[in-house]
Amino acid sequence: MIDAGQALPQQPERAVLVGLAFGGLNRGAVEEHLDELARLLSTAGGAEAARFVQERLAPDPATLVGSGFAARVAEACERENAQMVVFDEDLTASQVRNLERVMPDDVKVLDRAAVILDIFALHARSRESQTQVELAQLTYLLPRLTRRWRHLSRQAGGIGTRGVGETQLEIDRRLISHRIAQLKRKLTEIEHGRRLRRHRRSGTPTVALVGYTNAGKSSLFRRLTGADVVVGDRLFATLDPRARQVGLGDGVTAVLTDTVGFIRKLPHHLVAPFRSTLGEAAEADLVLHVVDISHPGWEEQLEVSDEVLSELGVERERVLVVLNKIDLLRNGNGRQASPFTPGWPRVSALTGEGLHRLRELLRERLLSAPDVVTLRVPLTEAAAVERALGLPHVLARRFRPQFLDLAVRISSERLAAAGLADYRLAAWEAVVGAGS
Repeated sequence: MIDAGQALPQQPERAVLVGLAFGGLNRGAVEEHLDELARLLSTAGGAEAARFVQERLAPDPATLVGSGFAARVAEACERENAQMVVFDEDLTASQVRNLERVMPDDVKVLDRAAVILDIFALHARSRESQTQVELAQLTYLLPRLTRRWRHLSRQAGGIGTRGVGETQLEIDRRLISHRIAQLKRKLTEIEHGRRLRRHRRSGTPTVALVGYTNAGKSSLFRRLTGADVVVGDRLFATLDPRARQVGLGDGVTAVLTDTVGFIRKLPHHLVAPFRSTLGEAAEADLVLHVVDISHPGWEEQLEVSDEVLSELGVERERVLVVLNKIDLLRNGNGRQASPFTPGWPRVSALTGEGLHRLRELLRERLLSAPDVVTLRVPLTEAAAVERALGLPHVLARRFRPQFLDLAVRISSERLAAAGLADYRLAAWEAVVGAGS
């Protein structure tokens, strides 16, 4: 029973979801996309009241779905007592305005991007992510001021305006444009500081965790590093990149970074503000692409993430795909990996299965990088041993009965200048496997 002075729990806003099947997309795929939209809505604090899927040859320029179908959606809003309609496609400002005329009073018309922005705003904690979110929101809002600010579209004049006759709407546009310019300058400064931090740790290998949202990146991050991070079964749980050291065996350590998740149909104007965060992936020595193998649509999610990585300029040679949540496959969930994935490690961040092999693979990949040199220095040559131990950026070191083995990030020129070029050997794993 609720006490008289206790606040009633806030009820989630009810929404009618609308999907569109066109361009060869079948209804089943649209339903799957709407399932994801429903999860996005739930993460943002809403609830699905009903859903509609329309099959048509091409979108309607005026309302996306046509006036007749829009009227059916409006009736459903009345019937289900819904407070908003959410479309799974991007809406233009004119489409939103036209749809709002059809919908009942006080029913909001949103698209997928608006819901994602709400989630971003909920999860932003650091100065950087809050700046990125505000920039994304204002960039999204600017062309839509005609509907959101129509009650302010009246003549205004006097001090502080461009002149007599300027509308309040034009003032709002100018103020938002000015704020966008300020935020872009602020993000440039933040990115400069991030670059300096990357440079300071340039001697330590870096591994960036990327993948579709809710693929289990944060769970894997916590399992590998032992960091106490929030892990939840929700979309976009991570907006602020987190970096921790992780031990990979043989004395090798790396900096592991967790990044914001990817998602299908994420408009470019939402991706752009987060490029400084995603820059961790673009500049990492190795990118660990986490895939939820238990998800029925894991192959499509893999393609979406691959497209974003390609846009960021991440070469395939730097990417290691890892299939996560293999524990769920034993329960009959999801679909098994295709035969073309035999080389991809399979792990469970929940149970820890496969993580030992994953650490080995990460170590092998990092130590076989083109700029990593393996040295074997006889312990009898004290001067050479002293020079080798004094090298910066030593990634791995092992003392043997007769030799010192080192894996060092160093150029051939600096190696020669240190007088150690003659001690260069094959890759670290080959040296370790061969023994002393």
